[in-house]
Amino acid sequence: MKHNKIVMTFFICISTSLNLKAQKPAVELSVETKIEALIKKMTLEEKVYMIHANSSFTSGGVKRLGIPELVTSDGPHGVRPEFGRDWNLDNNSLDSGTYLPTGICLAATWNSELGYAFGSVLGSEANYRGKDIILGPGINIIRSPLNGRNFEYQSEDPFLVSKMAVGYIKGVQSQGVSACVKHFIANNQETKRTSIDVQMSDRAMREIYLPGFKAAVQLGGVNTVMGSYNKFRGQWASENNFLLTQILKKEWGFKGMVMSDWDAVHSTVQALWSGLDLEMGTDLHMLPNPDYSKFFMADSVLKLVKAGKIPEYIIDEKIRRKLYIMFKTNMIDGKRIKGQYNTPAHQKTALQVASEGIVLLKNRDKILPINKTETRKIAVIGYNADRKQSMGGGSSQVRAFYEITALQGIRNIAGKTEIVYAPGYEIKRDAKANPELIKNAVSIAAAADMVIYVGGSTHGYDYSVWSDNAYDAEDTDKPDMNLPFGQDELIMALVKANPKLVVVLMGGGALDMNKWLDETPAVIQSWYPGMEGGNALAKILFGELNPSGKLPVTFPNKLADHPSQQMGEYPGNLDKLTVHYYDDIYVGYRYYDTYNVQPQFAFGHGLSYTTFEYGNLKLIPTTDKVIVSFTIKNTGDKAGAEVAQLYIKPGTSLLPRPEKELKEFTKIFLQPGESKTVSFTLNKDAFMYYNDVLHAWVMDKINYDILVGSTSRDIRISGKIKM
Repeated sequence: MKHNKIVMTFFICISTSLNLKAQKPAVELSVETKIEALIKKMTLEEKVYMIHANSSFTSGGVKRLGIPELVTSDGPHGVRPEFGRDWNLDNNSLDSGTYLPTGICLAATWNSELGYAFGSVLGSEANYRGKDIILGPGINIIRSPLNGRNFEYQSEDPFLVSKMAVGYIKGVQSQGVSACVKHFIANNQETKRTSIDVQMSDRAMREIYLPGFKAAVQLGGVNTVMGSYNKFRGQWASENNFLLTQILKKEWGFKGMVMSDWDAVHSTVQALWSGLDLEMGTDLHMLPNPDYSKFFMADSVLKLVKAGKIPEYIIDEKIRRKLYIMFKTNMIDGKRIKGQYNTPAHQKTALQVASEGIVLLKNRDKILPINKTETRKIAVIGYNADRKQSMGGGSSQVRAFYEITALQGIRNIAGKTEIVYAPGYEIKRDAKANPELIKNAVSIAAAADMVIYVGGSTHGYDYSVWSDNAYDAEDTDKPDMNLPFGQDELIMALVKANPKLVVVLMGGGALDMNKWLDETPAVIQSWYPGMEGGNALAKILFGELNPSGKLPVTFPNKLADHPSQQMGEYPGNLDKLTVHYYDDIYVGYRYYDTYNVQPQFAFGHGLSYTTFEYGNLKLIPTTDKVIVSFTIKNTGDKAGAEVAQLYIKPGTSLLPRPEKELKEFTKIFLQPGESKTVSFTLNKDAFMYYNDVLHAWVMDKINYDILVGSTSRDIRISGKIKM
């Protein structure tokens, strides 16, 4: 009996030991190994099914292998309304969400931390709505004030674009959703965007138009890149081997997926060989029963591979990149954490971005902020004061859960101050100044203590108001810089009726203000400030918030002063369908400052209700970098924020260079009387430029001025250093 117990105990121990060994987790396979295993299991037909769209906003998966569809959504500033699989807007869908301020307003905050918060909201809501890719940020350089999509983009300056885009991308992807930086490259106009051939120098490409995308890839780790519609140097951008393969994938080491814009592919063979990984959209999506097998990268690919004209490894590489981002965002293993949807925290971010992005351009005699106790009656004039903007603009439209207009925001905090309203103008096709509406607005304005006018541009591509005179919309450029709908006449009449006038302009950029600016004491640029924009604007007007926004683009006095008109071509030779960027590296302030052309408002300009003093500049050179430090003090009586901007001015270089270039910035929040020390580290890259004779980045051994100030034209302190 004792012997049996010993034997029994022995077998139990052995059994337990074997079970313990069996329960040890298997070695986790690497993502690369998993990807290769999946590719080996796929048929050619399944592979090809994955490299083109299978509905308006999805591309195919392989259900039997656990590979889901890839779901995309427009939304550089909010997740787009839901569309059916064949491009029909589902007006019954519960798809309202957070409507963030547009991209140019985000850039006007000059706050990269807000860029991350902005992206986090987008990523979270896209995740909640079942999206895998959010099609943003849009970072095309603002080359002309006429571009219809400037409101989506961010700046004329590549360094500012880079800093804001990296924060945005990291914020989106922190939520388990892929960002898609667009449009690569040179989609800087909407006129003939699907056919224009962009010609630019290597230097302009390297110094102005590529840096934002390079930062998105190498610093932001962006998962996907979208090619643009236009041609670049004679070849379609979405089929451009130089851009997609040589620069993006080989030079920059991009590991993610390149996708086309909708309808941007023109050749099966060119797309396959040149680096495009996913074809999205063709005119098929406009047909009642689209056949997605007719895409350029669909059945025709099968025929080419089976005929031995295209090697299958080309298709495998595209699948490999698509699977890479699917594993990276936990699409296949199902570990993605569910996002959140239109939360109070998301709404707070929308308010914060608007609050820091709205720019006070002019404030003569300190007419702002408004003293509620001394102001009994305010006339609010302007159609835009009571107009919602979220569903405008084209592909960036957002169905907002709510949207606080300027009028509503003012009423929310006006207290006992009486608020009266008149539209003053109308938005409709070819609308001109309306004498009756102006007469009514003037009558109301004359009887008020002060007037707040809210006008400017408005989105075309609007389902509530359609106009051939589309402003700030996809697929169309502005005809000029003039205020539309007869607003100049209205503003001039208002300022005569009541000189205590504040003009608030909405829109994606500069408008001609010459007819009334001198007589108008205060001007605010509010962009398209999102669902909380009215509250943010009102708080600034009444002094509950101190404005801190700065212009991310130069506002010219008139269109003829702009470098795209003075030096370059815009929109180009439309008969030959070419546009030459003869303005080259002299985009925005680089032109105005170098050629001494006075702008209406300088790059980086933005006023505050307090004042700031700069001092104690120190430059500490080392072998390959310079440490710059200085102090900023709030010398006023209100808490506020200042954006300190650092520019480098080179001495005499081997090649011509701009007068100065932005190389660092930071936003500093200070209480009255408070001072802080700011420190920047300038690496060697900050002093380099692209020598297109040597085809290399170089640094001349010359003197450089380090300029620190409040705008590109308001330099407060400076020092000199030799590199």
